[in-house]
Amino acid sequence: QVQLVESGGGLVQAGGSLRLSCAASGRTYVMGWFRQAPGKEREFAAAITWSGGSTYYADSVKGRFTISRDNAKNTVYLQMNSLKPEDTAIYYCAAKGPLGKNSDSKEYDYWGQGTQVTVAS
Repeated sequence: QVQLVESGGGLVQAGGSLRLSCAASGRTYVMGWFRQAPGKEREFAAAITWSGGSTYYADSVKGRFTISRDNAKNTVYLQMNSLKPEDTAIYYCAAKGPLGKNSDSKEYDYWGQGTQVTVAS
């Protein structure tokens, strides 16, 4: 059983930046970030493999968000730049094994409790 704890959410003006962190209680292979806006389904944002050699991004965040990880700390980060009001959502950290589609939330075994990100216009 792996526990995930997110931090770093908050309120920011459009165009601003935030960095989310997710600390895992154990080793994970693929770690991902998903987000869910009010009234919408949870959607994929970004994912990264254990080595950090492979990263994956949703088209909506590509070029603005960067996912990275520090395996010594069992922590994954999501640097979010040029934030837009439509980025407002609860952001969830998740972990999975090496198999399965990295952008599919159903493939993930462990989830954090979520952290709120609000982008004001």
